Amino acid sequence: MSPAPVAIGDVQGCCDSLQALIARVDRDAPDAPLWFCGDLVNRGPKSLQTLRFVRALGERAVVVLGNHDLHLLAVAYGIRAAHRSDTLDEILAAPDRDALLDWLRTRPLAHFDRGHLLVHAGVLPQWSAARAVQLSGEVSARLGGTDARAFLATMYGNEPARWDDALPGADRWRVVVNALTRLRFCTPSGLMEFATKDVADAAPAGYLPWFDTRRASADVTVVFGHWSHLGLVMRPNLLALDTGCVWGNRLTAVSLETDPAARRVWQVECTDARPGTAGPA
Repeated sequence: MSPAPVAIGDVQGCCDSLQALIARVDRDAPDAPLWFCGDLVNRGPKSLQTLRFVRALGERAVVVLGNHDLHLLAVAYGIRAAHRSDTLDEILAAPDRDALLDWLRTRPLAHFDRGHLLVHAGVLPQWSAARAVQLSGEVSARLGGTDARAFLATMYGNEPARWDDALPGADRWRVVVNALTRLRFCTPSGLMEFATKDVADAAPAGYLPWFDTRRASADVTVVFGHWSHLGLVMRPNLLALDTGCVWGNRLTAVSLETDPAARRVWQVECTDARPGTAGPA
């Protein structure tokens, strides 16, 4: 049987740390597929090198898009202005810019295999793993198609804040993007809240961390990043992997074993921390 995939938390342009982590993984599981939780780029110092490195992994790399990856695409297509804290200029000026951006925009927002659902941020309570993948496919058809710019132009905004099967067009896809790439807290009925980015105990009144709702995806293991305040969280049906590498903490990888008790964990100290910024824990 092929080896279990190994999931890797948010890289955010910390390419040296990523290469050191994969070197450790390869000593124990040299043929393992590598699943990336999104946010390959931004804030760290080597976003261009990270994109080139992960793309060169070929079929070994499974990548889902995070909010920073989508931000890169929106900036590249002229939809959004760059932020002062962005570290995307090298990508935008690179000779292989178009090839890298075309590769990135054809990555999905959700991936499911071997009982594990990979997303960047979260899954709404109403969505099963199959539903999340189906809705991801709707977004991918537009983002990876011939008019990505038109899709990106309608992607931003916090409304609608709740899923409805009857939502049409841009409103529908905006909810999907927000849930899969930005979600931290929601109500038990799936009303999303985007202002709070603190620890799980800091939920606003009436809200919960999305993974503590009674969710239709509880029968699979959801693997995600995005929420560095959580750190490494391992439950039988949940893996949170953003351990804040870019903020000077660690980059983490975990093997996605069928038996949660058999999981292996690899970590490296960050060598690419954002200078002069403590950032979230």
